[in-house]
Amino acid sequence: MSRYAYFYFMRDDAAQVRAAAPQHAAHWRDLGLNDYAGGPFHDRSGGLITFRVESEAQAEDAVATDPFVTAGLLERYWIKRWRTEGDE
Repeated sequence: MSRYAYFYFMRDDAAQVRAAAPQHAAHWRDLGLNDYAGGPFHDRSGGLITFRVESEAQAEDAVATDPFVTAGLLERYWIKRWRTEGDE
């Protein structure tokens, strides 16, 4: 199982971001991913989520179905496999 980091940066549309935020949070919580941790940056310009999954395809699917992504609210985002102590 590998850890992934999902960095995302919001478009400048505060009203739509506020409207989609509950669905975004529920999406990540409801996925039930191993070692999930995440939240917004202090300035609310985006956020960081980390989690463990079996494959890169699972990581990409989790991000592709994020309501922030599907609603077109992100300026940009990255998914990176994160090598932490004990990982191969």
